[in-house]
Amino acid sequence: MLLEALSAAILGLALAWAAAHRLPHRLPARVLVLPTGVAGALFGAFLTHSALGADSLLPNLVGAAAVSAASLSLLLRPAGRLRRRSATA
Repeated sequence: MLLEALSAAILGLALAWAAAHRLPHRLPARVLVLPTGVAGALFGAFLTHSALGADSLLPNLVGAAAVSAASLSLLLRPAGRLRRRSATA
């Protein structure tokens, strides 16, 4: 269980670091991004561990990566400016 949680936390940290490195213009500060990735991974590992049991490390890590990526995607901002059309035009 401890190895599973540590693996999920490291995986979430790696995903968050990669996202912050590749998309710095679309994400907030790293102070927010890195803990979000770790927390998402730990929550994903908890969910898959509860659903599948303790015998499956690889599926638990896949679930951790999926929830971590989903939580990081919630932090993304639009790439460009949003153009609004006027209703009278």
